[in-house]
Amino acid sequence: MIARDTIIAEFKTIFDPEINLDIWTMGLIYEINIKNENEIHILMTYTTPMCPFGAQIKQQVAEKLTDLNFKKIDIEITFNPPWKPSDDLRIMLGI
Repeated sequence: MIARDTIIAEFKTIFDPEINLDIWTMGLIYEINIKNENEIHILMTYTTPMCPFGAQIKQQVAEKLTDLNFKKIDIEITFNPPWKPSDDLRIMLGI
């Protein structure tokens, strides 16, 4: 079975084009649920509901999971709770 750390490492290679940080560091991934060696569920969000790069980011997540040989990939987008940068991320971004 694929290790959670391997999946996280892949998520760290997907960057939000607006902020130029990876989606893991940004906190856009809320949950990783590996159901079995072929099936995975991801709960994630975007920076805003109208994120212009949302579809692109979701597609990249699906591609990375496919590359890890997952056959059934469920990517759920939620805005509950809405994304809010952590204090550490705010410092990194200078906001």
